[in-house]
Amino acid sequence: MTETLSRPIVPGAGPPHPVETSGLTKRYGDLVAVDSLDLTVRTGEVYGFLGPNGAGKTSTLRMLLGLVRPSAGAVRLFGRPPGAPGQLDRVGALIEGPACYPYLSGWDNLRVLARLTGTPPIRIRTVLEMVDLADRAGDRYASYSLGMKQRLGVAAALLKDPRLLILDEPTNGLDPAGMADMRALIRRLAAAGCTVLLSSHLLGEVQQICDRVGVVSRGRLVAESTVAELRGTAGVRVLAEPLDGAEERVRALLGPDRVRVVDGGLDLSVDPDRAAWLNTELVGAGVAVRELRPLERDLEQVFFELTGGGAGHVG
Repeated sequence: MTETLSRPIVPGAGPPHPVETSGLTKRYGDLVAVDSLDLTVRTGEVYGFLGPNGAGKTSTLRMLLGLVRPSAGAVRLFGRPPGAPGQLDRVGALIEGPACYPYLSGWDNLRVLARLTGTPPIRIRTVLEMVDLADRAGDRYASYSLGMKQRLGVAAALLKDPRLLILDEPTNGLDPAGMADMRALIRRLAAAGCTVLLSSHLLGEVQQICDRVGVVSRGRLVAESTVAELRGTAGVRVLAEPLDGAEERVRALLGPDRVRVVDGGLDLSVDPDRAAWLNTELVGAGVAVRELRPLERDLEQVFFELTGGGAGHVG
């Protein structure tokens, strides 16, 4: 029985998005891995698909690429289903981890892929240089570290010079310098017009690199917005002297449950638009205010609020 889509994809309603799903669902028996997922990735953005391990991220990416058949719903890449002839020619992907011939060199593994995809051999050196692996291209894949294998996988995903790049945990196995290089590479690709969809459970990575974020928990999309909008503001941070005098005054103004002493300052649960009023009240009470600014939540706090700290069911 065909299920009704929660938000039908309408062909011809403006330029097609690189990625769009509607009511996307995947069941494994009684287990629901992905549950009525409506997802939109816009042209030229870096979109972070964020969720705890087991939240349904990898199952979703596999359905986007046609590797797994949805139980219900629809997928469109540039307005067409992933199984359409030639549709994946514009898509590069690294899902879970690279799969290469261990006895071949990094160069020869890419040469095999280039032949299969009709990619000019000159492109091999270009992508190896992009992932900083050109000096080890002649070494056997079996001798590569985990980080080197990951970089070769990204090079393989870039081989066709894709318009859409789908990466599943792209910084897996990389050291801090390699993670920074990967972030810089992804930003360069986006600046050149490539749309990047990456899944991750590393909140710091997502916060630094992504234009927008979709948060998934137990197979459902629980939030989709920019990182800044997701973080929002949690209140006001005050640094003042004397601290005990400032604390006494704001407790009288706001109530004791809306004031916390943190690292030599005060965190107040109050709308940042009331900062000027707070400053006037504190100065009037003889308190010297050194700093008064909006208090932002970090992405980790938002993440656990949205997901409940749970891990979902299937990755």
